[in-house]
Amino acid sequence: MAKLNPYLTFRDNCREAMTFYQGCLGGELKFMTVGESPAGAQLPKEAGKLIMHAALTGGSFELMASDDIEGGKVTVGNAINLMLYCASESEIKSIFPKLAVGGKVNTELKVEFWGSLFGDITDKYGIRWMLNYDMPKA
Repeated sequence: MAKLNPYLTFRDNCREAMTFYQGCLGGELKFMTVGESPAGAQLPKEAGKLIMHAALTGGSFELMASDDIEGGKVTVGNAINLMLYCASESEIKSIFPKLAVGGKVNTELKVEFWGSLFGDITDKYGIRWMLNYDMPKA
């Protein structure tokens, strides 16, 4: 079966953002810069430090990203959100405030009508995260 992985593009702060996400979510983080890639020789020298590809891999997720190497205009929109299903109440209560640092809490973490602990945040990089924990049925 196919696996769907979110892939984010940043203006020029991919390393900073992905390191922040690793601090929030844990996991193993790997980077490849433009300078380390075959494309490095074909681009201006200052592009060498930009991130060609980053991958943050955890138990049940993989988040990938890069810097906007072509120098276009990255526009953060509201059409896509990252939904993070947490495995426990303690996990959601740990991750939620970390992602909120420097960002905006859109919906406080609370039990919603569908019976899940839920909250949503727009992080300091403009990425909207929805966090959900399906609470055990009584």
